[in-house]
Amino acid sequence: MKILIVEDDKSLADMLENSLKAKAYSVDIASTGGDGSFMGKSYDYDAILLDYSLPKKDGLTICKEIRMAGKTTPIIFLSVTDTIETKIAALDHGADDYLVKPFSFEELQARLRAIHRRPNITKKPILVVGDITLNQETHIVTREGRNISLTRKEFAVIEYLMQHQGTLVSRILIMEHVWTADADILSNAVETHLRNIRRKLNAENKPDYIQNVPGRGYIMSAE
Repeated sequence: MKILIVEDDKSLADMLENSLKAKAYSVDIASTGGDGSFMGKSYDYDAILLDYSLPKKDGLTICKEIRMAGKTTPIIFLSVTDTIETKIAALDHGADDYLVKPFSFEELQARLRAIHRRPNITKKPILVVGDITLNQETHIVTREGRNISLTRKEFAVIEYLMQHQGTLVSRILIMEHVWTADADILSNAVETHLRNIRRKLNAENKPDYIQNVPGRGYIMSAE
């Protein structure tokens, strides 16, 4: 999963970033409301953690702008305020959940898993392409029952391709979803990771399900 954190408290943002990355999430951070609104509207995320009280542009405004841009990304508000009025305002502006500070990281993880499982999020815990199986909750990838050892970035790349199996996916889309917003889009990181993924998945002369489409991107399909 790729998460956007919109939080002006640097210590909290750093803690969340480090904790989420340790659990194999990809994380972007916006420290201002303006940056948070722009990134939430411009990039695809699996969830947004949004501070309720931000200077200049507050969380309610950001949430409204993201929804007006047509984005349905799940948004979890983070707030020190525990009043019914603020919770109602957040939900009425398009939020999916509301978490009161201070909170445990374990609870945040559980809430992220919960929104990830909701029916309107078209993702299933188990992804299957041919004889390759990927479990998005346990982060285990197998081929014909054999565990495939992948790095976090390799897992995120193959997860994204399997989520979009049968669909052409550009390298830019892979970069935007798997890497952080400040990554060098001209680097060969995608190609390098795909070479390693293929080497691991296609051992013992297994068929390659990842097809290169020159100049356009990649398609993963068992057909």
